Amino acid sequence: MAKQKKCSQCGKGFQASNSMQKVCSLDCALKVGRKKAAQEKQKAHRAAKRKLLDEDRGHWLKAAQNAFNQFVRERDKLEPCISCGRFHDGQYHAGHYRTVGAHPELRFHPFNNNKQCAPCNNHKSGDIVNYRINLKDKIGEANLEWLEGYHEPCKWTIEDLKEIKAYYMEQLKILKSKDNFERWTEGLNG
Repeated sequence: MAKQKKCSQCGKGFQASNSMQKVCSLDCALKVGRKKAAQEKQKAHRAAKRKLLDEDRGHWLKAAQNAFNQFVRERDKLEPCISCGRFHDGQYHAGHYRTVGAHPELRFHPFNNNKQCAPCNNHKSGDIVNYRINLKDKIGEANLEWLEGYHEPCKWTIEDLKEIKAYYMEQLKILKSKDNFERWTEGLNG
């Protein structure tokens, strides 16, 4: 005689008809099946929700980065490339000194981002040696040491990203209006 098993659903003892049987009856088997189906449905719902949030977060991360990059390019528009020190007619980027992949917490810090020509940023991997030399002249040794030091890792929330975007759009507007005002007053004085 086969050993009695305990039903995984109701906990009652039963005589199994084969070694794979886990429940005592059809009712218990249906309950187990419904429970597994509900768990799978809940798991799929959580995954879909997480995907939507990630996509939404990705949208806001891109929007915040775009606003920040515009601010950096406007702030540094009268300066040469931070790496090679030259002006040219090509495209300029907001180049990161500490990379976003290695230091995401510095992604939106103004010390870490400066006007950089596309050849230096794309083809010379940031020309980091010259970037550092010129960055030290621009922000000072103490700020450079701080930038190169340890920083708490962070994960930007959607709310953080919305605030960052709004802040840098406002700073960009201020820079542009200040520039227009200075040009207008120069016209009056000249």
